[in-house]
Amino acid sequence: MPDLEYWIAHTTPYLASHSFSLAPLSDIVRLEMLYALQQRDLRIKLVQPSVIRPVVRQLTEVDCLLTATPEIFSPSEWPVSSNRTSLIQDIAWIIDRGREQFAGIQPTDKLVWDMKAVHNPAGRRPGQGREGFRAGKVDFTVIKQPWLRNALLEWARSTQPSSTRLRKHVSACVLTSTVLGRQPGGGTDPGQVRFAEMALVVEGFRRMTRRDGALHTSKIRSDALSMLHNVLDFGRRSGLLNDLHSAFGRHKSLRIVREEVNEDELGKAIPESVIRQLDARLHMFAVNFPYRGYAPQDVADMFQTVYRVLRDTGRRPWEVVSLERDCLEFEGDDVLLIWNNYKGKRLKRRLPITRDTAETIQRWAARRAALLTPNRSERYLFPSISNVSKYPHMPSSYLAKAMRQWVQSFERIDSEGTGPDGLPVPFDRKQVFPYVFRHSYAQRHADAGVPIDVLRELMDHTSVDTTARYYRVSLKRKQAAVKSMRLHVVDRHGNPAPMSSNKTYEMRSIQVPFGNCCEPSNVRAGGHACPIRFQCAGCGFYRPDPSYLAAIEDHIRDLKADKETALAMNTAEYVVRNLQDQIDSFKNAAANMRKQIEALPENEREELMESARVLRKSRAFKGRTLLPLTVIKPGGSSA
Repeated sequence: MPDLEYWIAHTTPYLASHSFSLAPLSDIVRLEMLYALQQRDLRIKLVQPSVIRPVVRQLTEVDCLLTATPEIFSPSEWPVSSNRTSLIQDIAWIIDRGREQFAGIQPTDKLVWDMKAVHNPAGRRPGQGREGFRAGKVDFTVIKQPWLRNALLEWARSTQPSSTRLRKHVSACVLTSTVLGRQPGGGTDPGQVRFAEMALVVEGFRRMTRRDGALHTSKIRSDALSMLHNVLDFGRRSGLLNDLHSAFGRHKSLRIVREEVNEDELGKAIPESVIRQLDARLHMFAVNFPYRGYAPQDVADMFQTVYRVLRDTGRRPWEVVSLERDCLEFEGDDVLLIWNNYKGKRLKRRLPITRDTAETIQRWAARRAALLTPNRSERYLFPSISNVSKYPHMPSSYLAKAMRQWVQSFERIDSEGTGPDGLPVPFDRKQVFPYVFRHSYAQRHADAGVPIDVLRELMDHTSVDTTARYYRVSLKRKQAAVKSMRLHVVDRHGNPAPMSSNKTYEMRSIQVPFGNCCEPSNVRAGGHACPIRFQCAGCGFYRPDPSYLAAIEDHIRDLKADKETALAMNTAEYVVRNLQDQIDSFKNAAANMRKQIEALPENEREELMESARVLRKSRAFKGRTLLPLTVIKPGGSSA
C-alpha cells in the first residue's frame, strides 16, 4: 500500500479545536514530544491543543530535541506568545531531565540545584505536598570552603527543606563563606577556623542589610545565625565536620539578641477614622479583581466578607481565609467564631463575635453554597481559585494584592492630623494591609479600657507581655494627656482642684484604685500605706479626674453589691451606713465631673476624652491597681 503510506505522510490531518497531531514530526521528535507531554500532564494537569499545534509546526524540521541547538528553544526564535514560550521551554526541560534520569543523575547530585527538578518529580503539581515552593536555581558553588559547602549539601539532601528554607540556609552559609574568605587562608582549613573567626562571622550577621542598605530586623539576623548553627550541628552529628575546631560554633557571648518590638510606637494600628473611610468605600473592594473560576460579583462579595471578618474579629489573615463553612457556634444569645490559631498550634478556638458579623458570614455562606468550587475547597468558607492552586482555600497573597489595589484606587485617605494649612494630612496608604486589622482590633479594645487579661484571651496570646504592647503609650502622648487632664482634677466633693504642672500631677500624687492620692506618706510608700485603709471617698487627699470615671462607676456598683450583702447578713448599722456614705460620696464626685465635662466646648471635650483614653491605656500597661492585702499570721498578728 505505498500510495496510502505516501498519503498519510504528506497529508495534514483535519484537526478540531480540541485536537492536535504529532504526525508532521520526525520519528524521534514525535516520541520525545509524546514523552514530554505525558510528563507535563502528570505534573500540572494541563494540555492545551491550541498551544501545542503551533509548537508542532515550528519543530517539523528538527531531527532530535535532545541534540537540538539551544536556539531551537529560544523565545527569540518563536512568535510572541507566553503560552508557547512556556510550553517549548518546559519541553526542553523535561527532555533534559529525562536524559539525566536515564544516566542515573539526581538533581541533588549537582552543585547547582534546579529547584523545579528537586521539588517537582513527575506526578506532583507545583506546591502540592510541599510548602514554600519556588522554581529557579540554587548555586552552592558560591560557598568557597569545601567543608562548609559539603555540610550544607548533605544537610539539604537529608532534611529535604522547602525551597524557601533552603535558600535562607544557603544565604546564611554564603555570608559565612564571604567573612571567612577575607581571612588569611580563606577559611578552607576547618582545623584553623576557631573562636576568633566565629566572632567575625557573628559580627557579619549583626550587620546584615537589605537590598536598600537598611539593617535587617533583629529577628531576621538572629534566625539567619541560627540557620548557620543548624548546618554546623548537622555536620558534627553526621561526622562530616570532625576536623572543624570545637570553638567554631555556638557560644553564649556570640549571639544576636532579638529586640522587643513596641508595636504601638511603630504605629501598626491604623486609626479608627481611617477604617471608617475604608468602610465607606467597601463597595469598591475587589471589583473586577481577577480570581479565576467565579463571577465578578461573587468575587467582590467574597473579598468584602473577608474584610469585614478581618476588621471585626482581629484574626490573622491566614486564620480568616482558612475559616471553615461551619465556623459559627450559637450559645443562647451569644455567637462564637470557631477558628484555628495555626501560629500557636491551637486549633478549634472560640471567639465571641457580634450578631452583625455573624450575619455577614451567614449571608456569604448562603451565597457560597450556590457556587461551583474545586473539590478541595468543599469544607472552606472562602474557596480557592482552582484545582491547581497550592491551597484549598483563598490564598492570603490574593487578599493582600486585592487590598493593595483597592487602597491605591482611592483619591485620598485622610489621617487624624492636620497640616499648617489646617487641612487633613494624607494617610500613608502603605500602612493599610490585611494584618494591620489585627493590630487595630487589639488597639481598639485597649483604648476602650478592656482589662489586659481579657484582651489576652481575645487575642489568644500565650503571654500577657505580648498583649501589653498594645497598652503602651509613647512619652509624648502621655505628657500631652497629662497636660490636659491635670486641669480637670477634682477633690472628694467633686470641686475643682487642678494640678499646677505635669510634674505635680505625676510626682506629687500616686495612683490608687479610683483616682490619684496626694497624702505624703502614701505617696512615699507608692500607694501602699494609706492611713485610712483606702476609704478614698472620705479622704481630703483624694484627687480623681475624668480618666477615672469608668473605675469610679465600677466601684459604685461593687459598693452597692456589698451593701446588699451586708443587709442580708444582718450586719451592724454602722457597716451599712459606711457603705452608703461611700456610694453617695463617689456618686457626687462623678456627677460633678460630668457636669464640668458637659460645660466644655465640643472640641475641648473631645480632647479631654482622648486624654482620658490615653491615661487609662497607660495605667492598664502598668497593671491594674489592686488594694494591698494584709497577711494575717496565726495568733492574730499581721504582717
